[in-house]
Amino acid sequence: MDAIKTEKLTKYYGKARGIEDLDLTVEQGEFFGFIGPNGAGKSTTIRTLLGLIAPTGGRAEVLGRAVGKEKEAILREIGYLPAEAVFWSGMKVKEILKLSAELRGRDCAAEARRLCERLELDPNRKVEELSFGNRKKVGIVCALQSEPKLLILDEPTGGLDPLMQRAFFDILRERNRQGTTVFLSSHVLSEVQRNCSRAAVIRAGRIIACDSVEALAQTNAKRVSFRGSAELSDLPGIRDLRTEGESVSFLYTGELNALLGRLAAGKLRDLSLTEPDLEEIFLHYYEKGGEAE
Repeated sequence: MDAIKTEKLTKYYGKARGIEDLDLTVEQGEFFGFIGPNGAGKSTTIRTLLGLIAPTGGRAEVLGRAVGKEKEAILREIGYLPAEAVFWSGMKVKEILKLSAELRGRDCAAEARRLCERLELDPNRKVEELSFGNRKKVGIVCALQSEPKLLILDEPTGGLDPLMQRAFFDILRERNRQGTTVFLSSHVLSEVQRNCSRAAVIRAGRIIACDSVEALAQTNAKRVSFRGSAELSDLPGIRDLRTEGESVSFLYTGELNALLGRLAAGKLRDLSLTEPDLEEIFLHYYEKGGEAE
């Protein structure tokens, strides 16, 4: 049984595009990344999977249950963290956590205490006294305290400082090793590259690539950096050119021998050719309309 499966899943808001013909499969036990900038359709996909909005067309299953028809059963078995969590003012953190647990019909007090300690969250504070980052921690504990089979996380690290981000991903990796499926929606490419085994790239409401993170990172492009001078103005295949004094850097997708010939004819004091990171490759998917170099 797959944790998430969609077939031609489509959502329109009137004439405005949300998502179109999404075919997506996430296996149980995966740490899966869902990559795209704001407006690409990530949140629409998630809200449709949760049954919070009805699809215009297609179908979806979560943990083997039909989305829409078995909404309550699905929600009992998943933990969901929205990009922005809103809580009732006047309530203490511990009261919000208790209410969240009671809605699931479970006693999560022990796990909530452990998570609050690890995330340095004071359960006795009132929610209106919390910073944005601490409110995000409340949402994280609400999502994780019931130890669900599937975690759906929408831009989960916004507002968290680097130390808390590290603690948060430590917890996610622990849960994943215990069998929890993690569906991580993010536009922070480094998060996906460090933690996910597979990922899908969404562009303008459509999935344009889905593969292992390693396969998505494979490209003919090289990141070229040098100090000095060389005549490159008419050399095809140069993208993302950056210059600062005598330092030059660019992505190169052309013929390597042609590049080396130009560089050899110039005056160089330093040269490096490296593999681009996932963020640079991600830009290729978008600039080429779904075709990576």
